[in-house]
Amino acid sequence: MSRLHDSRLMRAFFLVLGFVALLLGLLGIFLPVLPTTPFILLAAACFARGSTRLHDWLLSHRLMGEIVREWQEHRSMPPGIKHWAFLMMVVSFGFSIFMMESSWHRWMLVAFALVLAIFLWRVPVRSSKV
Repeated sequence: MSRLHDSRLMRAFFLVLGFVALLLGLLGIFLPVLPTTPFILLAAACFARGSTRLHDWLLSHRLMGEIVREWQEHRSMPPGIKHWAFLMMVVSFGFSIFMMESSWHRWMLVAFALVLAIFLWRVPVRSSKV
């Protein structure tokens, strides 16, 4: 875990950024194009530099804490999650692309999906023996 930043101004900046990331992560639960997990991890990183109390709260949270602890301990995804993430990505982006009338918006969603797929492909999968 990172230690708190020395500057009060930077701690405030990290707190604001952490809350924005947390809000975007929570919105990602309901909006198919917005990814949840990367924003929750960003919020945890920001809280680690801005507030020990908020970072500890996020780590002990019933739903989000497991995601953060898993990433901090292993820097990888648990087995089977990557396949599930790709499936959900295909379903949500596919539905969103199908619903768009503008071809420009469709291509924009395709570009976002490709970027997300490349990111997801690069995240290592933890061995099931760990």
